[in-house]
Amino acid sequence: MTERPGKSVKARVWTVEGGGARRRRDVLAAEEPLEIRLSAGGQRQSVAITMRTPGADFELAAGFLLGEGVIAARDEISSIAYCTDPDVDGAQQYNIVTVELRRPGLPDLAALNRHWTVTSACGVCGKASLAALQIRCPAPLPDGPAVDPATILGLPASLRAAQAQFDLSGGLHAAALFDAAGRLLALREDVGRHNALDKLIGWALLGGGLPLRDRIVLVSGRASYELAQKCVVAGAPILAAISAPSSLAVEVAQSFGMSLLGFVREARFNVYAGIERVAMENR
Repeated sequence: MTERPGKSVKARVWTVEGGGARRRRDVLAAEEPLEIRLSAGGQRQSVAITMRTPGADFELAAGFLLGEGVIAARDEISSIAYCTDPDVDGAQQYNIVTVELRRPGLPDLAALNRHWTVTSACGVCGKASLAALQIRCPAPLPDGPAVDPATILGLPASLRAAQAQFDLSGGLHAAALFDAAGRLLALREDVGRHNALDKLIGWALLGGGLPLRDRIVLVSGRASYELAQKCVVAGAPILAAISAPSSLAVEVAQSFGMSLLGFVREARFNVYAGIERVAMENR
């Protein structure tokens, strides 16, 4: 079964403007549940349910499992497929993804100490502590690249120009991957900002593109702890956000040697950690 394409939903709305109201058609960002199941050695278990925008579901599942430490590499995945269980309603088969692992049995999911039901609003909660992330990623991120400030300031315009689904609905977050010269390599959209980043990282994982050395990740909203830890796991040296970072995101960046940029818009941005990757003559 091939991957389901993204979709949007049409609606009729009232637009109130200038003291009057008119009826018109509008397009909404689709939001549907996705259940992620694991299968290994004849065992199967549901591990997560998230509300997402349909599309890039296999990438979302792969990126989520990597970010949460269930897998560590692409070769641990045997296959990813939509549900083919005849007992499941046909309309819901595209809302269930099964990831087959190359191992004799399921991993110890209880050891992750996670709440596996999440929403697009809050996204996927982070590890219980920064120490848990340090156990998974003991080495700091490598040095480089040093990126020109003008290149960084040009990233939001490139992201916005590539947001096809946002142009239709106006209701989606985006995560984009750039090289050090500011060239857009990939972009993923979703109603959940955590999902958008999972899709992006999952794309890189399934395509053999990890770790994200010499790459820049740009997110359309704020930079939370969860987004920062996902970037650390993916090996991304620079995380930039159009909005603000959280205090714990800054702590993650400082602890793992990641450059964290916030309020990247118009003619300025803030550097909260890792200013050595910003190429400035007067520093």
